[in-house]
Amino acid sequence: MKSKWSRVLVIVLFVAAVLLIIWGRLDKSLTSLNDMPIQQIDLVSVENGVYAGSFSVFPVSVEVSVTVEDHMITDIDLVKHSNGQGKAAEVIPAKVVQAQSLAVDAVSGATYSSRVILKAIENALLSAAK
Repeated sequence: MKSKWSRVLVIVLFVAAVLLIIWGRLDKSLTSLNDMPIQQIDLVSVENGVYAGSFSVFPVSVEVSVTVEDHMITDIDLVKHSNGQGKAAEVIPAKVVQAQSLAVDAVSGATYSSRVILKAIENALLSAAK
């Protein structure tokens, strides 16, 4: 009977340790996301075309397709948005198109998804500006 409880205790401690490691990784990833700058891209340097961009920070992953015509962002398609509770951030592409800028406010309650979407758009435009 004593060895059964010992095994249960070892399993509980192991699971707790794994959860603490995952929580630490998640917290570190999300904290680093807040510190990442989002560049403003000079659209004059971006030719007409459709550009793909992506960005991931555990647990959020985004892929976008950005359409540029006459040095203006005319459309942003959110190809993939894997998120926890960040679905509300899916308005960010429309905000970027309207503002013609990546300097838009994050969606309250979906800040991390908002920033990952902006970083994916930034990456698409950076690939276009080369």
